[in-house]
Amino acid sequence: MRLVVDTDVVVAAMRSPSGASAALLSLLLTGNGVWLLSVAMALEYEAICMLADHRLAANASAGDVTNLLDTIFGVIEPVEVHYQWRPQLSDSGDEIVLEAAVNGRADVIVSFNHRDYKGAPGRFGIALRTPGEVLREIRK
Repeated sequence: MRLVVDTDVVVAAMRSPSGASAALLSLLLTGNGVWLLSVAMALEYEAICMLADHRLAANASAGDVTNLLDTIFGVIEPVEVHYQWRPQLSDSGDEIVLEAAVNGRADVIVSFNHRDYKGAPGRFGIALRTPGEVLREIRK
């Protein structure tokens, strides 16, 4: 399964290490699925995960977050965005996720933010799932 993981899922994993997001990330970090990531998304991961409120909620130092991101960046399959289909969505942060998914030939976008995607992934043959849904699919 080829996946693009939205930033909200990475933040949820940081904040709740016993939740579905953390379990999914653990599986992806051990090679269960192909984690696709563009440069724009990597920069967003870093900017959002380093925010003080997320680090405080996760009881994580900047070094802890850097280690997590380095681990993620060590297993991802890089996606080069050759073509942008903008505008598809109202939020540019969601646009970079959709662009990574389309350019990386993803099967699934993993996000909690289904409302803002408004069916756009389906137009490209990409499913939109929550971490729990993907976790159940991988564990089958």
